[in-house]
This record gives sequence, C-alpha cells and structure tokens, in this order.
Amino acid sequence: MIKSVKKCKKSWLCSAMDIRQIEISLKSPNAQDRLRALTALREYGSDVAVPLLTSKLKDPEFLVRSFVAMGLGNKRTDESYAALLNLMQFDTDPNVRAEASNSLSKYGEVSISHLVTSFQQDDHWLVRRSILAALVEMSCPEELYSICICGLAGEDPTVREAGIDALGLLAGTVKETEALQQILALKDAQWWRIRMHVARALKRFDSPDAKAALAELMKDEEHRVVAAALDSSL
Repeated sequence: MIKSVKKCKKSWLCSAMDIRQIEISLKSPNAQDRLRALTALREYGSDVAVPLLTSKLKDPEFLVRSFVAMGLGNKRTDESYAALLNLMQFDTDPNVRAEASNSLSKYGEVSISHLVTSFQQDDHWLVRRSILAALVEMSCPEELYSICICGLAGEDPTVREAGIDALGLLAGTVKETEALQQILALKDAQWWRIRMHVARALKRFDSPDAKAALAELMKDEEHRVVAAALDSSL
C-alpha cells in the first residue's frame, strides 16, 4: 500500500510541538531547545505566539533574541511593534538590532521614521545595511535619500557602497537631481570600489552630466571600474 506521507528533513526544526512543549523548551538551559520552540511558534496565531516571543526578549543568547525579532516581524501586533522598537534601539548585539530593523520594516509606513532615526544613531555597518535594504523596498525617496547621505558621511566602506547603489535607485523620483549630484561628487574618489559603484549608479540616469561622467569612468585606470561603466546589463 502506498502511503502519502509528507517527508520532513532530519532537523531539530522539523517536529511539531504543542504549546506545553514550547513553554517547557523556552525555559530550557539549552539554546537549541529554545530556538526550536521559537521556530515552532510560526504555526500559532499572534495571540498565542507574541507573549511567548516577548518572554525571551532578554535571553542571554543573541541568536535566540534574533529569532525573537524574526518571529515578531511575522506576528504583527501593537505589542510586537513596541518590542521590536525596543530591540532595535537597545539590544547590545548588532545582529539582533539588524534583524529587529528588518522585522520592523514589515509594518510599513509607520516604521519609516523609526528606521531613519535608528540609522542616524546606530553606526554599526550591519544595522545600517539592513535599514538601507529595507527602505529601498519602500516608497520613501525623501527618507532613503537622507540615510544615503548619512551613510556616505560615515567611515564604513560597505555602507558607503550600498548608499551609492541606493542613490542610483532614486533616478526617476523627486530626489533624482540631488541623488545624481551626490553620485557625481564621488566619481573621482580615491578608492576604486567607490568609483565602480558610481559607474553602476550613473547608468540609471538619463542626463548629459551622467553620460559625461560615465565616459570618463570608461577610461579609468582600474579595469574593474571600466568594466562597470561599460556593462549594459542595467
């Protein structure tokens, strides 16, 4: 007889748990048990899941708190929103703050001002990259432009590169002119990776200044900058 049984990968994440099991596992000294319990809460509604998720906001393991932040983003309530704000602003681990930022963005427009403030106050690259990625997906050119400028003024190279890429995405928006001017100001940057990202961003703009700058970058001394300027994939 053929049995139609849905197979599950052999993993500690796979087996179903009832609420009593989840409550017990959340109190376990073993972090793996707590992670498994938090994962199991995906199958429960917000009324059940959120109180249990928030009970682990101060867990000693950053990975557990990251799972809490992830779970709260999928169980959107006023309590979840407040908890995510707390994690984003005050958690000691940047991994948790970044995950909280990502989850908070799922609440939409109401989260934008908080994300901008967090970007301005938290200079950790992981948090800033998370917020940049979140705002890129939202319709908020003014706010996206403001955090790009903030990121470009910082010292982390990966945030600066991501900021240039995001400025390129502002072509065709109300911030197009300002974004282009910020990108053009970096076309002669000393570090070749900045110039490479500038070349990629410039291709999104249909203006004489952008085309002239691209023509210059096609003659750059660094072949990877030249390749980016010549690439027609955009």
